Amino acid sequence: MFSTLSEHLQKAVKHIRGQARITEENIQETLRAIRLSLLEADVALPVAKAFIAQVKEKALGIDVAKSLNPSQAFIKVVSDELTELMGAENAELNLRTQPPAIILMAGLQGSGKTTSVGKLAKFLKETKKKSVLVASADIYRPAAIQQLETLAKTVGVEFFPSHTGEKPIDIAKNAIDLARKTAIDVVIIDTAGRLAIDAAMMDEIKALHAAINPIETLFVVDSMTGQDAANTAKAFNDALPLTGVILTKTDGDARGGAALSVRFITGKPIKFIGVGEKTDALEAFYPDRIASRILGMGDMLSLIEEVQQKVDKAEVAKMTQKLQSGKGFTLQDFADQLKQMDKLGDMKGILSKLPGGMAALPQAAQQLTNNKANNKMIAIISSMTKKERRYPDLLKASRKLRVAKGSGTQVQDVNRLLKQFEQMQKMMKKISGKGGMQKMLRGLQNMQGLQGMLGR
Repeated sequence: MFSTLSEHLQKAVKHIRGQARITEENIQETLRAIRLSLLEADVALPVAKAFIAQVKEKALGIDVAKSLNPSQAFIKVVSDELTELMGAENAELNLRTQPPAIILMAGLQGSGKTTSVGKLAKFLKETKKKSVLVASADIYRPAAIQQLETLAKTVGVEFFPSHTGEKPIDIAKNAIDLARKTAIDVVIIDTAGRLAIDAAMMDEIKALHAAINPIETLFVVDSMTGQDAANTAKAFNDALPLTGVILTKTDGDARGGAALSVRFITGKPIKFIGVGEKTDALEAFYPDRIASRILGMGDMLSLIEEVQQKVDKAEVAKMTQKLQSGKGFTLQDFADQLKQMDKLGDMKGILSKLPGGMAALPQAAQQLTNNKANNKMIAIISSMTKKERRYPDLLKASRKLRVAKGSGTQVQDVNRLLKQFEQMQKMMKKISGKGGMQKMLRGLQNMQGLQGMLGR
């Protein structure tokens, strides 16, 4: 996510390194490089200009703290201004109303709106402990109604049935009425999208909004459309009293222009970002954490929160106790760890939150970020006997052939797995050895300490 912008900005701020103090002369080249980085990331020109002006003003006006050198002080200014540009702080959903709280979703066709309804419903159910009812007022696409019904079943929330012969206002009102009668906390209404903004679409959604008076009106937009995303959001904001934005497909957005432009152009906060296709791939948007990620400082808070939500704590405690007791790390343990990693979803996206990104990981761990490859390794281990999982040295040529056939793989795949297992075994020995755990924790604290030093 935002890899191009991140790479360019990190290169840009290197120009200031080695300077004894911040002056207008020695930051000119850096500011020029930052401006170019923003424009290449498809940030809207007025946004780029305003950002550079603010960074210049703040950088020249600061007293450099004794604990920071000029380079660190400048990076802190850039980080603070990125945060401010994207909204300063997390803007939570407003659900403080007499139930049901009504959320209206708007957006163009293909923006990921219906999928976002399902993701948001899951987020509210699991994170906020709310009962949720979803309904589709998209009477033009029967497939959209069916898609939402499937999503509702997948995430375990209520679905209000509708069909193409009904009016959008009637669908929404009937869904809300059912929610009141059945004590549902939140109703999410999906609306029709178009391939482009048109008057008929705007009139329909304005009438729907007036009829149901939602507490939240969220605009869903594809981040990969760059500054066009911000311009489209502005057009909707001029027609509807938007309360926030959901940026979708940010996992495929290397540029990041939309994230930096939307708040500035619309004045409305980004509340969530979609970070993948799975139903749990929706994150609350924290401007300070995203700024930290863009500047290569990582996002440890989001990483820790994500791991805490998705990982089986009992299994982790069991593995930790086993390692500390001096018992060996077996192939079965390796398979269990791979399954835990699969629960986390897109590993590359998750580990990009480490300071320094993927490069901060040991080589053995980097090789485990491919979810499909991990599933193949689990299949190979599952084809082994219990004794082979415990004593991998037993796996000679004939046994490897049997395991490969049983898992639908090749002998080379079995050999590759055993090599990666040996690397992980060595890494686990270091962690379980004297002071290993403490060293690992100190490393994490140092990562967080860097963010603290920079005002995170």
